[in-house]
Amino acid sequence: MKEDYYDILGISKGASESEIKKAYRKMALKYHPDKNPDDKEAEDKFKKAAEAYEVLSNADKRARYDQFGHQAFDGGGGFGGGGMNMDDIFSQFGDIFGGAFGGGGGFGGFGGGGRQRVVKGSNLRIRVKLTLEEVANGVEKKIKVKRKIQAPGTTYKTCSTCNGSGQVTRVTNTILGRMQTASPCQTCGGAGQSIDKKPADADAQGLKIAEETVSVKIPAGVEDGMQLKVTGKGNDAPGNGIAGDLLVAIQEEEHPTLKREGDNLHYDMYVSIPDAVLGNSKEIDTVTGKVRIKIEPGVQSGKILRLRGKGIPSINGYGKGDLLVHVNVWTPKTLSKKQKSFFESMKEDEHFEPKPESSDKSFFEKVKDMFS
Repeated sequence: MKEDYYDILGISKGASESEIKKAYRKMALKYHPDKNPDDKEAEDKFKKAAEAYEVLSNADKRARYDQFGHQAFDGGGGFGGGGMNMDDIFSQFGDIFGGAFGGGGGFGGFGGGGRQRVVKGSNLRIRVKLTLEEVANGVEKKIKVKRKIQAPGTTYKTCSTCNGSGQVTRVTNTILGRMQTASPCQTCGGAGQSIDKKPADADAQGLKIAEETVSVKIPAGVEDGMQLKVTGKGNDAPGNGIAGDLLVAIQEEEHPTLKREGDNLHYDMYVSIPDAVLGNSKEIDTVTGKVRIKIEPGVQSGKILRLRGKGIPSINGYGKGDLLVHVNVWTPKTLSKKQKSFFESMKEDEHFEPKPESSDKSFFEKVKDMFS
């Protein structure tokens, strides 16, 4: 099981933005690879801290993580962690260390100006429709995606403007002295390489569009609007860059008879007056198939029957929701003379007089129970 992001940074779940930034800065300084050469454990802790900060420093990602845990970002390609490279991590340092690790200083091999900037390709976004059954059971979808890939036969050469670093350093004289700044190279776009040769069907960056089938594992319990990430299945980057990601937005299709409310499901069951009086059994839909449910004699309209564990699995792995069956006694709108005569004769019968018992809850009590 993956370690909790808050525990990694040693902060509480209510930590402020500044507390998160301070905790990450402390850990990054302590476990930085230049300070701990050839120390695999320190490197792992350095990457874990970067992964935790990447999520908790982003309000949207943090909200999804607080609600769904690590599964909010699982989607076949994984998220962060071991999959993060050093360029992803060091791209955060401008905000955290005020440039101490970027451009012209800091820790040599990783933060110095000699380190080539790695360009990342653009992300792709798609929408995947899921039935309620697929949401409940989890599913693996094979999706056709059109993405930019490096065209076969494309070769690159070192950019003459930045000499392959991907950055251009400028020195400015100010009243405080000489200040050095670094910015992405305008000639190569920060890739450090420019096109040497390319085939006729490639664009100016040596890329072309190709269709690829991508497998996406969707965990049980996802919700409409949730977004999963498949790492490295977005557009390729030119040169030695890394591919972008494929972002998969979940769209939940409406079920004909079941209504979802969080992890619980609701089903409206209509019964006839004879069935309500005499009792019977009816077959109803669930996300795992049909089940037969018993109707007790004398059942009242508005009664809620709870089928435990027949709802949607929790995305965090905390069990399953329930299926709530709402009983509705159906009153016929037209009657034959014989039927009308029967009910007229029953008007004064004491068995047809409404006599609610203390166990028969009011509508407001039932609503209260549903939300408690």
